[in-house]
Amino acid sequence: TSRSEVFAAGTLPAPRRSSPVASWHDSLGDGFPDGPRLDGVQDRENFPRWFTFMAESQYYAASARTVSEVQDCAALGRFAYRNSLVAHSPAWREDARLPFDPGFGDITKYHYPYGPLGKALFRTRPGPVGPDDLAQGAFEEFADSATLLRYNTYRISRDVRAAVPGDLLFFRQALQREPFHTMLFVGRSYYQPQGSDWIVYHTGDIDGRRGEIREVQTGSLNRHPDLRWRPVLNNPNFLGVYRLEILR
Repeated sequence: TSRSEVFAAGTLPAPRRSSPVASWHDSLGDGFPDGPRLDGVQDRENFPRWFTFMAESQYYAASARTVSEVQDCAALGRFAYRNSLVAHSPAWREDARLPFDPGFGDITKYHYPYGPLGKALFRTRPGPVGPDDLAQGAFEEFADSATLLRYNTYRISRDVRAAVPGDLLFFRQALQREPFHTMLFVGRSYYQPQGSDWIVYHTGDIDGRRGEIREVQTGSLNRHPDLRWRPVLNNPNFLGVYRLEILR
């Protein structure tokens, strides 16, 4: 996937910025700074709403521009993550060509790309947090599934029933060229009237052919003909349910 990715910003209002000092404190000691974390109750509710809506909308109503960007499972996550943090101005909404207005509030702590990490939203290597991390390349715009797993999420459970909207399901298929794969738990669909356990994901390339975004209910995925893709406890390839560090 290209590292020069689409950002439909539109015309942004005056940006909210974070204190540089507070941004690089790591109160949890897990290598992810406090600055980007969403600590307000409303922000912690609105981010998963936007995150799941933006991901699921790519299955139902993707534009030609976003199709060219979202070409694997990690790209779908990056796209939804970044566009959950923007100021969703009228210009952004028009440019994003949303199928409908979901009516969610915006994140208030900061707006991408004016937050403490700028455009470099994803941690890419281990180690303690330091004020020179951005300059030293510890955060980048790009993150593959392995990087999302190792440095930008934390495990909740290996039981998929613990997933809440916005969580990620990770798999590791050792014999594949790209062994790590992620799926995004939507929960109740914004488009389907039935069920509350929907999952959306991108297949990545299949046998040299361009892959596609798919949506499936957890119950159906539990019956996948190939055990390796079932999110169940007796599948060693299923790594578990993970939550984004930004919500920790």
